[in-house]
Amino acid sequence: MTFFLGIWNSILEFKEHDWAQNVIVLSLFSAFLWLSWRLIVTRLHRIAAKTKLPWDDAVISAISSPITLVIWLWPASTSLKIILSNHTHLNTSWIITLQIFILVWSFIWSALRLTTLVEKQVLLNPKYDETTILAVGKVIRLIFISLGILSLMQGMGLSLSGLLTFGGVGGLVVGLAAKDLLSNFFGGMMIYFDRPFKVGDWIRSPDRSLEGTVESIGWRMTIIRTFDKRPLYVPNSVFSSIVVENPSRMLNRRIKEDIGIRYKDIHSIALIVDDVKAMLIAHNDIDSNQTLIVNFNGFGPSSLDLLVYTFTKTVNWIEYHHVKQDVLIKIGNIITQHDAEIAFPTQTLKVEQLPIN
Repeated sequence: MTFFLGIWNSILEFKEHDWAQNVIVLSLFSAFLWLSWRLIVTRLHRIAAKTKLPWDDAVISAISSPITLVIWLWPASTSLKIILSNHTHLNTSWIITLQIFILVWSFIWSALRLTTLVEKQVLLNPKYDETTILAVGKVIRLIFISLGILSLMQGMGLSLSGLLTFGGVGGLVVGLAAKDLLSNFFGGMMIYFDRPFKVGDWIRSPDRSLEGTVESIGWRMTIIRTFDKRPLYVPNSVFSSIVVENPSRMLNRRIKEDIGIRYKDIHSIALIVDDVKAMLIAHNDIDSNQTLIVNFNGFGPSSLDLLVYTFTKTVNWIEYHHVKQDVLIKIGNIITQHDAEIAFPTQTLKVEQLPIN
């Protein structure tokens, strides 16, 4: 490092009439630094590949390109200052601001790249909630971008205290003018921290015509893909005023059927009820720890109504229908085994013969 600083100071101490030589030396110095940095990065990647920690690879990848940017642009801006100082009478103080911008942007770029790489690495672990990780990543990016903007403003000579004072008053005005935007922003924050649903969940609202799979949760809106593959773009503020169901978090799925038996089979009702209940208890896909009801439930207009109420172990929509189909077929077989039949709507018309006069 002392060697590099010595070369840099010697370059800056060149006389004015040696501007061409200064530019050439700066260019060669940049090329030398770039080659050295490439060798260092390659060596660091080899060392990181031998470790079990993923974070060292992320740090090296994050800083590689930003440092390369500084290696080329910082000397280039210095060369530009030398050329302008010797050939024009223009004010070159803006180049110092440009160099500050290069440094600040390189730092922010490194931080954003590191945040993205760490976010991807954490998402590979299934025990972490995807929605929370994405929310934290967005907040961290917003913080770094805000710090970068404030640093650039200060580097340009603007007073931060004045900016903050103006920002307080201006923020009030903007807040009143953009209340819908802010309500959507805080609605998104509510979704991220309360977590009523996450990306990939199937949700529905009984208050609105809203049902589908959550594709993404942004700061302003949430994208829901309906079952007919249409995208719904829902402002986040909507979720603070509606009821949202999340079927993806169900523990069981319910089977509830009213089955009608013929009136002429009333003598077999008790046996049918006992056999159906025994079948459900012994069924491998029925959760017998949940509510299980099989009862003669009433006299219908044209049938003896049998109530079957139980829960499956699976919550998967497709598997649930396979289980339900198997249960219904077995119930039909039990009814048939008792020489009974499932009733269908019938009406009996009684015609009374009038006396002949």
